[in-house]
Amino acid sequence: MKKYGVIGFPVRYSLSPAYFAQKFNFLGINDCKYAAYELSNIIGIKQLVARENLAGFNVTIPHKQTIISYLDHISEAASQINAVNTVTVKNGKWYGDNTDHIGFSNSLKGLMPLDEANALVFGTGGSSLAVRYALNQMNVSYKVVSRGLNGDYTYDEITPRIIKEHRLLINTTPLGTYPGVEDCVAIPYYAIEDKHLCYDLIYTPQETKFLGMAKTNNARIKNGMEMLEKQADKAWDIWKA
Repeated sequence: MKKYGVIGFPVRYSLSPAYFAQKFNFLGINDCKYAAYELSNIIGIKQLVARENLAGFNVTIPHKQTIISYLDHISEAASQINAVNTVTVKNGKWYGDNTDHIGFSNSLKGLMPLDEANALVFGTGGSSLAVRYALNQMNVSYKVVSRGLNGDYTYDEITPRIIKEHRLLINTTPLGTYPGVEDCVAIPYYAIEDKHLCYDLIYTPQETKFLGMAKTNNARIKNGMEMLEKQADKAWDIWKA
């Protein structure tokens, strides 16, 4: 039995185990299983992987960057992104890759003319890095919004004019994830219009407060479920190669 999983904190509400169970069932795979492993401190990663005898695992918040120091090899894309969400364990070596950018870009295509997108990316963590890499690959201009000084804007600097100038709004922060469903990024939502596409990487709940407030203003909305599925499919391709 080959074992895979997702490692992060918290991950108890992750839909990845259910998605892989469905995938394995559809493909008629009976010798693989996938589970969620909550790990609050990355220091315990080696022991967990050895104990569970994992052949590969996904990495989510907050370990997408700290996992890098534990890897023996890292793909070019993951190195450029500086974040890893997929690790393959083979012959005692750990190989890191990033499939988030593939999941995001594939789920975004066709939703709006990308040459008119001009995005605002909320957050600066590992998921944000993958999203920005994907936007660069698609030649979509963007600005980053951060609580600190490592973005183009702070949230206090976001004005209605800035919202109107950026038609693609992307939440990469964990704000709004179950059970904290009343949380959302602090922006002037009243400036959002029907020309906007608001994308939230969160998929639990299906409609976050960020998306709900955007929908109230007739914006098109999209959650992170398709991104999850597409990045998971790519991770499986890597593991079975």
